[in-house]
Amino acid sequence: MKTVYEVRSATFADLYKIMALYREVALNSGGIAREADEITEGYVRNFLEKSLVSGVLLVADNPSDPKELIAEVHAYTPGSKVFAHVFSDLTIVVRPGFQGRGIGKLLFGTLMGDIEKKHPEILRVELITRESNEKAIGFYESFGFKVEGRMEKRIHGTTGRLEADIPMGWIRPGQTWL
Repeated sequence: MKTVYEVRSATFADLYKIMALYREVALNSGGIAREADEITEGYVRNFLEKSLVSGVLLVADNPSDPKELIAEVHAYTPGSKVFAHVFSDLTIVVRPGFQGRGIGKLLFGTLMGDIEKKHPEILRVELITRESNEKAIGFYESFGFKVEGRMEKRIHGTTGRLEADIPMGWIRPGQTWL
């Protein structure tokens, strides 16, 4: 029998669950651009507050352990009026033991659906991923994101060498620009 995962909006009460999730994901190299010891309460509180005030933050609970999250995704406006039409700092994490089960696709699809339906003011969504994460690049492209360049030698790669970060963007389909 296939497990059904449910996605919900996060709340401030999820702070410590999100911290635990990020710390576990950060232990695996090649994923998020943070080490486990960099996942502090302040770091998580910062994106949690920004996402809840001016963006979207979604989580998936672990159906077998309600004290644990298995995935999270967030994006928010950068803060200045000139970027009020943009969601940025998009980050998605899935607990390692749950990767490959379609949870990321469900969560990301829910995020993009929410943006299209509930946030008509958002015309652009942007993210950055490392060049060695070809799976992630293909994943984002499947949702309509396009590679928009390369930031050479920006991130320490999993092999210890510097590698490029790849900025990607999604533009709302059918948008007529003012």
